Amino acid sequence: MIRLYKTDSSILSELTEYEDDIWVSMVKPTVEESKYISEKYHVDLDDVRAALDDEESSRIEIESNYTLIIVDIPSIERRNDRDAYTTIPLGIILVDCAIITVCAEDTPVLDAFVEKKVREFSTKKRMRFTYQILFRNCMTYQYYLRVMDRRRTLIEQRIQEETEDTDLIDIHELESNLVYFATSLRANGVVLDKLARYSRIKQYPEDRELLDDVMVENKQAIEMSNIYRDIINGTREYMSTIINNRLNNVMKFLAAITIVMSIPTIISGLYGMNVSGKWMPLSETPYGFTIICGITLVICLIIALILKKKKMLKL
Repeated sequence: MIRLYKTDSSILSELTEYEDDIWVSMVKPTVEESKYISEKYHVDLDDVRAALDDEESSRIEIESNYTLIIVDIPSIERRNDRDAYTTIPLGIILVDCAIITVCAEDTPVLDAFVEKKVREFSTKKRMRFTYQILFRNCMTYQYYLRVMDRRRTLIEQRIQEETEDTDLIDIHELESNLVYFATSLRANGVVLDKLARYSRIKQYPEDRELLDDVMVENKQAIEMSNIYRDIINGTREYMSTIINNRLNNVMKFLAAITIVMSIPTIISGLYGMNVSGKWMPLSETPYGFTIICGITLVICLIIALILKKKKMLKL
């Protein structure tokens, strides 16, 4: 799908015809649409469709008549019946009379411009518009990182009450998501460094300041992902410690129950020996069986109290 946008006096409008100084937004374009854009703006077809490959790495290429910038942007997908975060490529192609964005799906990074949530952007200032897209990308990364941290906090709160298998799966998913984010952010940082060094890309002083802000926000997102990953590692160890402690408590409780129940077993075993009854205590005493049961119960209670005092009967 191809949509055309143009700003006039800071007002964004959607067009039906191609003009100069427009924004060509391509979301999951077909091969025919890609060929049309390739021929119209004299861009290599492989570069137009490069961002549609999930495995495409972040990079910048400067050709004679256009500049290709590919960065990773955050995305939400369904994995194991729950929302998970990953990254997908976003292609930005700068030509003389337009800026072209190519992505495999709708993304909040670009939707913010369409929905007019970003102020003071112009399709005529293509380099500045590019930096604003990159800045919005960094802010989206940071927002998703904070969402993941809140999910981790909820998991920690549930751990204190009861640990379930889903909590372990969620922790693993969050850790995987942070690995994807950290890797993509570092690759984006390389692209930003190249943008800052390339003298062939025309930049105005205000563009340079915006690029510096983008680099700062990208580094902050990298630090956030590293910090949250360390915290999740601590949470994983915390969960393991709690699970092991609960298992130890259960084993102590079962051991204590075994000790208490062994008393009646020992006494009944002794009285079940094949010997003369006159040598067995209370064998000929009225209510002897009841007395033996009472003595056994008293001994069990005494041992239970001793074990409870040593905190072996507490789960």
